[in-house]
Amino acid sequence: MKRFAFAAAAAALAVSASISATSAAPAPCEETLKALRAAEAQAKLGTADKAKVLDLESKGIERCNADDDKRADDFFAQAMKVMGK
Repeated sequence: MKRFAFAAAAAALAVSASISATSAAPAPCEETLKALRAAEAQAKLGTADKAKVLDLESKGIERCNADDDKRADDFFAQAMKVMGK
């Protein structure tokens, strides 16, 4: 019986470790936003590109405030692509 309990505990530990490893959080959106703003300050953008970057930044901030770091980081990455970063 003790062996069974030990085996069950070991299995539960292995499952919980694999779940936490696969659901690791993306980079904090606040850090990505800092990098975006630093790149934006140095970038020379046309009017259309600047508007696109500001729109993507706004959408990212909205998602960041909702604690949706993955989608926020996706918006920030799109803005970086517009800037060529």
